[in-house]
Amino acid sequence: MIDPHNVPAEAEAILAALVSFDTTSAKSNTDIISWIEAYLSAHGVTFKRYPGPDGGAEKWNLHAVIGPVRSGGLAFSGHVDCVPVDGQDWSSDPFALREENGRLYGRGAADMKGFVACMLAAVPDIKELTNDEPVHLLFTCDEEITCDGARQIMSDLAADGLLPERCIVGEPSLLAPIVAHKGRFAVRIHFHGTPGHSSNPEAGSNALHAMGRAIALCADEAERLALEGQRVAGFEPPYTTMQVGVASGGSILNIIPEYAFFDVEWRNVPGDEGQAMFESLKAKLAPLEQSLKTQSAQGGIRFEALCNLPPLALPVDHSLTLLTQQITGRNSAGHVSYGTEGGIYQRAGMASIVCGPGDIAQAHKPDEFVTRDQLARCDRMIRDFVKRGAKGHEL
Repeated sequence: MIDPHNVPAEAEAILAALVSFDTTSAKSNTDIISWIEAYLSAHGVTFKRYPGPDGGAEKWNLHAVIGPVRSGGLAFSGHVDCVPVDGQDWSSDPFALREENGRLYGRGAADMKGFVACMLAAVPDIKELTNDEPVHLLFTCDEEITCDGARQIMSDLAADGLLPERCIVGEPSLLAPIVAHKGRFAVRIHFHGTPGHSSNPEAGSNALHAMGRAIALCADEAERLALEGQRVAGFEPPYTTMQVGVASGGSILNIIPEYAFFDVEWRNVPGDEGQAMFESLKAKLAPLEQSLKTQSAQGGIRFEALCNLPPLALPVDHSLTLLTQQITGRNSAGHVSYGTEGGIYQRAGMASIVCGPGDIAQAHKPDEFVTRDQLARCDRMIRDFVKRGAKGHEL
């Protein structure tokens, strides 16, 4: 393991250390959080570890402050978990950083340990530049599965009176400012019927039939959203999408299936609320649920929440948007259909924008990479943000 006390404050060297930790979301992130804490300690930075959604059994969030330890100021945020590599055809060890032709290969190099490495590499300079305004560093867990790590740390920082005012979320955007993204609301719907022999259907209650009718309702709603749903310019497609992506049930053909389930998700544009759309679907499923209950005391429909990621919508004329455009040299204010922690941060009261090194097209793929040039440009971007804050103005 690369010694956090002796690693140079350079993004590439730090990225090599971060990539070496297998932080697949199903695993503990304790080791990488401990490594980051040791690095921060070596640079005299104040930090606090917070329990993740599991209460700190295996998952942790980390918050560091450079400058006055108080609320307000600017934050840089990066998640340290990554997606699995199982079944992917990598050209080399995904947990050993490899360079080739200016590309740095490794799991999480783009999504988003590259930005985290830049955050940490900037620490000595941030200490020199920071004066009256705090600079917060957020390191979160579970972004790749629920984003509950971000939700948890927002609650904890608010309770401690340390909530930043503005935040740069360093998801890979090729360092283009992203001011809006869709939300994601996902639910697993369980159907419980009554088993019996298929030769006597009246003696049972078919959970698969109920599920099929429910899936048809979802398909109808998806078509309605495509035809009649609200439009938000900048997104592709410009409306909320909905789909059933997983379904299962039954055992063998001559038994009336007593159980089935499917997963449904909404990718909602700003202005559409995932919870409200879910409640509308529940109301439409109420007759099906009543039918299952009528035939069996154990029958019915059960709903299991999977994901509730709100959309992000930062005004194009917000000071953070304008500042990010100036620093990056981009006049754009992009919209994307994938989600980030930015929507959670915004709803917690922290104005947020997405802007980070690497290409989202590399995320989750074998031979994921970020380029040296992107890291170098991100290094400059972070320092420019801090310089503006240190001077007490934005524009």
